[in-house]
Amino acid sequence: MLFSLRELVQWLGFATFEMLLHGLALLAFSALLVLKVDGQAPALSWWVVFVPFFAADGLSTYFTAIVSVRLFQDGEKRLAVLRLFWILTILSLKFVFEMLLCQKLVEHTRELWYGLIMSPVFILLQLLMIRACRVN
Repeated sequence: MLFSLRELVQWLGFATFEMLLHGLALLAFSALLVLKVDGQAPALSWWVVFVPFFAADGLSTYFTAIVSVRLFQDGEKRLAVLRLFWILTILSLKFVFEMLLCQKLVEHTRELWYGLIMSPVFILLQLLMIRACRVN
């Protein structure tokens, strides 16, 4: 069974707006990926295909900074620091994965192996498992 929105917000730590933002980025990325793979846009580089994800990460970081400042001003200092630390950890691991994958797709280097590319995802999954155990 799929998760409810409340469960996703609780487990991931993202606000509903941030999940909508990342969902729209996934939709735009999918459209650009189809254009790139089908050869409809040959001038489209892999860096341009990943731009929706990079933009969503930047906007989500900005939103998190605003929310953390507001929480800090309201006296919720511990919650503000924990939220900022958690979201920045998730977004930085996601960003490193996207950068490494994009680098591999562009350059086809043998030095950049897939285990190295997937390591931020493995770390992220372990952190999400720990958070899921703490939430329930």
